[in-house]
Amino acid sequence: MLNSEKERMLKFHQVKHIFDILDKMRCLRKRSTVSFLGVLVIFLLFMNLYIEDSYVMEGDKQILRETSTHQLSPEHYMHTFKDLSNFSGALNVTYRYLAVMPLQRKRFLTIGLSSVRRKKGSYLLETIKSIFEQSSYEELKEISVVVHLADFNSSWREVMLQDITQKFAHHIIAGRLMVIHAPEEYYPILSGLKRNYNDPEDRVRFRSKQNVDYAFLLNFCANISYYYVMLEDDVRCSKNFLTAIKKVIASLKGTYWVTLEFSKLGYIGKLYHSHDLPRLAHFLLMFYQEMPCDWLLTHFRSLLAQKNVIRFKPSLFQHMGYYSSYKGTENKLKDDDFEEEPFDLPDNPPASLYTNMSVFENYDASKAYSSVDDYFWGKPPSTGDVFVIIFEKPIVIKRIKVNTGTEDRQNDILHHGALDVGGNIRYSKQNRQCVTYIKLGEFRNGNFEVSDVNQKIPFDIHCMRIYVTKTQKEWLIIRSISIWTS
Repeated sequence: MLNSEKERMLKFHQVKHIFDILDKMRCLRKRSTVSFLGVLVIFLLFMNLYIEDSYVMEGDKQILRETSTHQLSPEHYMHTFKDLSNFSGALNVTYRYLAVMPLQRKRFLTIGLSSVRRKKGSYLLETIKSIFEQSSYEELKEISVVVHLADFNSSWREVMLQDITQKFAHHIIAGRLMVIHAPEEYYPILSGLKRNYNDPEDRVRFRSKQNVDYAFLLNFCANISYYYVMLEDDVRCSKNFLTAIKKVIASLKGTYWVTLEFSKLGYIGKLYHSHDLPRLAHFLLMFYQEMPCDWLLTHFRSLLAQKNVIRFKPSLFQHMGYYSSYKGTENKLKDDDFEEEPFDLPDNPPASLYTNMSVFENYDASKAYSSVDDYFWGKPPSTGDVFVIIFEKPIVIKRIKVNTGTEDRQNDILHHGALDVGGNIRYSKQNRQCVTYIKLGEFRNGNFEVSDVNQKIPFDIHCMRIYVTKTQKEWLIIRSISIWTS
């Protein structure tokens, strides 16, 4: 009890000291706003200024101590997650703001990076450079990049901060780049942890700390933008990746999702709604010593009722590091679905889809219409069967492309079919449907493609229909439906 009382008194004096400092800063601002801002920018860029914004509450530390003694059993897992579902508030962590300028407005996307000192190689600066260079001027207005320098070695942080501020000063001043650090004192115990999967002790410590690094980063980013994407600190980006992400989000309007994946490797290119970040941060903290972060993310997605992986092709982010941040071991992993300059990604405006074909298992119609690495699969279609797309609003279409079959199932194509478009829609209590259609063309070898649709069709298009013109014995896979609007 005596020790507990001493700890509370110590924390009280620490907090009082912080408020005294902040009070002095407020007085300074009142006396000279202009000079204060000038000094602030200089400090942010060159002198590793840090500002303390809150303190860790004992309740959060108690949660970490309790969860560190439990295995990740299904019963405890589900029980704990029921409590986690109420964790919509931010973690009370004191950050050091190494280079931060106030944001004037909420952005569309935050890109989060956590970085530690490597024994071999350093890729952080190249990663930041790739993010900015692969974005257009208009895209730069919609993104914020947050770098968490998570290593406890202050000398390394100072060197990295100097390099970042020298190379990207204009992005920092514009509010596009922020550099932060969560001090070691707010981390849970990182020694004597459980050695799950027979991992050596140093590896358990490395991946456990990494989970906490990410948790603190997620917590910081929760209110900066509407969406958040996690990258690692050794990644190359594709050209105009933000525009591609925006198209994907628009095409999934009305669809429930927790995580969208734009790379198949590790914790690269995983997209979240920002309102989910506090819960994800708490989740990583609660189970920080159980397993690697990318495994935990799978559990998080499943517990929030997204059963299947939603991954898009081509991948927008590529792993470029040669040496791992763990012990400098070789890591030659590459994403073979990555494209540096994705060619002409489709727009695929929001729409509802319908088919009267017999669907196999969960290969439903919607999977043919997005860039998800999946497809529609139906049992052998008959003459007159249809696959219909009804757009939310009438659109002007420039180009249409439909591919059927896959490399593994090359005979599961549409052998005989046509593609029609309609403009006059009829509403009923049950559904919406177009009254009349105009035929655009027929499928050849299972594929259909047509350009300059807007010059061939004299009206805005409300419906598009794939029409089976002859019964076939083979099953049908519709691999992708791509639409480019004018």
